[in-house]
Amino acid sequence: MRIGRPAIVSVQTKVVVLTADAGFEECVRATFGASAQVGLDVVRGKLAGRDGSIDVSGATVVVADVDANDAGELQSLERIMTRIGNWPPLVVVTQSFDGGVARRLMQMRVADCLVKPVSPVELVRTCARVAKAPADAETAEAQIFTFLPAVGGAGVTTLAVQTAMLLLNSGAQGKTATCLVDLDFQHGACADYLDIEPRLNIGEIEPRPERLDRQLLEVMLSHHPSGLAVVAAPNRPAEMRSFDPDVVTRLLDLVSSHFDYVVFDMPRTWFSWTDSVLLGSNRLFIVSETTVPGLRHAKQLVDAIRERLGDGPQPQVIINRFVQKLFSSGLRRSDIEQAIGDSFLACVPNDYALVREAIDRGVPLEEVKKGNKITLQLKKLVIPQNAGKAAKQTADAGKKLNLSWARS
Repeated sequence: MRIGRPAIVSVQTKVVVLTADAGFEECVRATFGASAQVGLDVVRGKLAGRDGSIDVSGATVVVADVDANDAGELQSLERIMTRIGNWPPLVVVTQSFDGGVARRLMQMRVADCLVKPVSPVELVRTCARVAKAPADAETAEAQIFTFLPAVGGAGVTTLAVQTAMLLLNSGAQGKTATCLVDLDFQHGACADYLDIEPRLNIGEIEPRPERLDRQLLEVMLSHHPSGLAVVAAPNRPAEMRSFDPDVVTRLLDLVSSHFDYVVFDMPRTWFSWTDSVLLGSNRLFIVSETTVPGLRHAKQLVDAIRERLGDGPQPQVIINRFVQKLFSSGLRRSDIEQAIGDSFLACVPNDYALVREAIDRGVPLEEVKKGNKITLQLKKLVIPQNAGKAAKQTADAGKKLNLSWARS
């Protein structure tokens, strides 16, 4: 499964303008409408509440006329930025501009901001500048984090959800484009944990997989208030279906081509498409529990994956809900290391009350308790220790963090 995001612009320039201002629309049409080399698409109306229905596919640049004093407008703009990621670039036009608005737009990573009244020359120059893709970045490939259970009830979904939240907020200049994908089509729980509606209908895609494009994907994406995008299907506990592996792979390719980070929550059952998902991963985590059967199953799964994938991504074992007690007869960390061997990665501490509250409220652990032990441990595992320094240097230099695959 090869996943990459196109970062080069097409030969024909397409400008999408979102505005409810008739005067600004007239200015835009006069500026771009006269050129045969520019395709202009004007979407009339206020942005608030319409972000999910706005199609920016194929756009070279997007211009959004936003009321900076309207909280609903800014929330819709943030959802659009989360959805489109780093391309196409988006220019905000607003009637007022202050420090608070500037900080909010910087966190969203908009390409530029203009204050009305905007001259035609200034608008053209701004659009031309932000539409130039980096010469050395033909593709920006997604980083894939995959969580696979060794036993039932090990807490895979909790770790996948919290990892996605960490990656979402790991950007140097605001939130990064991150998607959580629940691949347990029968008993998936990601949408329930986040208290959102699952919208993926893979049965609708399967008869005509060629229909699956960016626009259809956007219809099937769910969005958490944090800005996290989620691909999840409604639970079908009485059904046991194995979907066409080509359909699943096509879906995952499309998802991964529009996000910087993708987190897969895998089912325990091995399907015909499982190998493809694991081979496409940058990091592959096997999650188990602190029991002798749990350690045994984790070791067996590691051996099976190594045999199947060969030189593919190496599985790393996480022991979840670990409790170390003095003078206890239970399994110690040294016992785990001895049983798992070199595939052992880390133990995640237990805090059942914290996790339960976060799940019941549909929020990340950090919102319930900042600096909690679970989040701190996960951050060490998925965010490089020098990420803070690197992010600051990236922001100061004004450069985009380049992501690359760890596979051939």
